[in-house]
Order: sequence, then C-alpha cells, then structure tokens
Amino acid sequence: MKKQFLLATAVAGLLAMGAQGAFAQNVAIVNGKAVPKARLDSLAQQIARSGRPVTPDMENQLREEVIAREVFMQEAEKQGLSGTDDFKVQMELARQTILIRELFADYQKKNPVTDADLKGEYDKFAAANGGKEYKARHILVEKEAEAKAIIASLKKGGKFEDIAKKQSKDPGSGAKGGDLDWANPSGYVPEFSEALLKLNKGQLTDAPVKSQFGYHVIRVDDIRNAQLPSFEEVKPQIAQQMQQQKLATFQEDLRKKAKIE
Repeated sequence: MKKQFLLATAVAGLLAMGAQGAFAQNVAIVNGKAVPKARLDSLAQQIARSGRPVTPDMENQLREEVIAREVFMQEAEKQGLSGTDDFKVQMELARQTILIRELFADYQKKNPVTDADLKGEYDKFAAANGGKEYKARHILVEKEAEAKAIIASLKKGGKFEDIAKKQSKDPGSGAKGGDLDWANPSGYVPEFSEALLKLNKGQLTDAPVKSQFGYHVIRVDDIRNAQLPSFEEVKPQIAQQMQQQKLATFQEDLRKKAKIE
C-alpha cells in the first residue's frame, strides 16, 4: 500500500513537471490549443526592430495580444473563413511580402557597406562641395533694361535690400532682401556661378547676368572656406543612402535577368 502511494506521488510529480515545461514553452492554452511563446517573442522582436524598447509592462500587453489573436483566429476558422478565395489571395500576398522582405534583408546582410565605401563617398562629396562658399544677394528681373537701371541706382547709393524686396521676381530671396545665404557656386546655374566667381567681397556686378530665369544683379557680401560636416556627423546618412542604392541595383539586376513575356 505504501509503495503504491509513493508511486502515485512520483507520477503526479512527473506530470506536474511536464505541465510546467509545457507552460514554459507556451503563453497560454486557449480552448485546449497551445499558444506558443515563440509568437510573443516574434512580436516583441518586430517592435524592438522598429526602435521601441520592450518593457515588462509591454510584455504583458503582448501576451494579451497573442491570446486575443488566438481567440479570434479560432472563431474565424470555426466559421470557415480560412477557406474563402479572398483569404487565400490575401495569404499569398502576405507570403510574398514576407519572402521579399527576407530576400532584401539577406542581401544587405551579405553585402554590407564597408567603412572604406563610406569614406570614399564622403571624400567625393567633400571634393564636390569644398573650396569657397559665397554669401550673396541678387535681384531678379525680366528685362535687361530693368537690371541696368537697378545697377545704376545701386551705384548712386540705393539700398540693395530695399530694391530687392520691391522689384525682385525671386519669391524666395526677394522677401529677404535678395539674401541667398551661404552656398557653393556650383549650386547655381552656370551663368550665375560664373559671374559670382569673378566677384570679390562687397563687389557688385557691373552688368546684368542673363540666365534661364531672367536678368540678375548680384552682390557678394562675404566669402569663406566651405563649412562641411565631419565624416562622423554624416556617416549614418551616407550609409543609409548607399545601402538603398545597392539594394536598388540588386532589384534592377534581378528584373533585367528575369524572362518576362
């Protein structure tokens, strides 16, 4: 009798241990069906990848979320909704989306942008945007005669800022007295850039500068060495841009190789 009691106790203990193990692997049991903890972990990973921290309070919310999903999913299955054509089409689209996302993630993992790539891109940027920066003002008008009259007025002591506000056709700089702020000459149209480079600090164009926009009267207020951000400051942006470019090239190559009829 004593042996039977001991055996029963041991069996009960083993069953309890098995139940504890099952619950460790599952979030809950809903209507007799286990909800695996892997679902909660996967949901938490998605949130973490988006940059949001998964706090203990959020873990409780996620647990309630996966349980609710199981309840609703069981009801949908019960109603036979998983057999509808619409559901099957949506499932196929979801499968494609996930597979494509995994394909791109795998490509980026296997083809990372190196520090040497990033530094090379930064050096090209620095070479194109280095040198001198000009703080200039301009007045844009439609006719050459107008521009000549403005230059004559300025040489007689007219105030550049006031004339720009009244007569400039450039809505952006005109309201600011013609101020174009600091910029590299390469950022302007060729005619404007060429004229700008011939001017010294405080100098005004002697003749109107014609471009596709009209006639410009230009004055240089100041000149300085280009103020470029450091490599470390722009490294994240360069990395993102280069990763996108590499991925776009990969996508384009796949389309070119595909036989499409």
